[in-house]
Amino acid sequence: MQHFVLEDASWDIYEKLLREVGNRPIRLTYDEGRLEIMSPLPEHERPKKIIGRMIEMLTFELNMPVKSLGSTTFRRKDKAKGLEPDECYYFKNEQRMRGRKRLDLKKDPPPELVVEIDITARSIDREPIYAALGVPEVWRYDGRRLHCLHLQSGEYHAHKHSLAFPFLEPAQLQRFLDMLPQQDETSIIKAFVAWVRKNGWVE
Repeated sequence: MQHFVLEDASWDIYEKLLREVGNRPIRLTYDEGRLEIMSPLPEHERPKKIIGRMIEMLTFELNMPVKSLGSTTFRRKDKAKGLEPDECYYFKNEQRMRGRKRLDLKKDPPPELVVEIDITARSIDREPIYAALGVPEVWRYDGRRLHCLHLQSGEYHAHKHSLAFPFLEPAQLQRFLDMLPQQDETSIIKAFVAWVRKNGWVE
């Protein structure tokens, strides 16, 4: 991931850059005056997409309502923090968020699950930003393992099972991520769906 950092950047500069970037594949992370600008590389995007597809197929198989907001910008000026997740989802709050075109995290809940691909060095630690925004669960993939983190007392702690999917150990999804160098994504998702059905999670 190509990136650089601006020090002592104002909130106004951050918001101006957000407007200038628009929908281009550039990520901005802001934390109390530090602004990191990143351009994702293929080794970052492939695991992001396959984890996202597994989550979406799991909700499909479970007939579970979901609102996917991808890399939507989440920010709060009063906390001087903002960022774009790699993927993010609402489940219990799906109906509440269904018709929203604009988000206000002072009023709206944060996403219930965020996917964070952390396979290259970052200059700004993103977990404290998610914690400040109140995201209850983060799945962080470091290139070797998928970690499941729960927000507790303002910090993230590793847990075996997911909050969003209590029956699931996210670390078990590593077997499908390991297929990426040899298998096409359709074959991987077919194998994932077969595994879900074999485990008896689908009624």
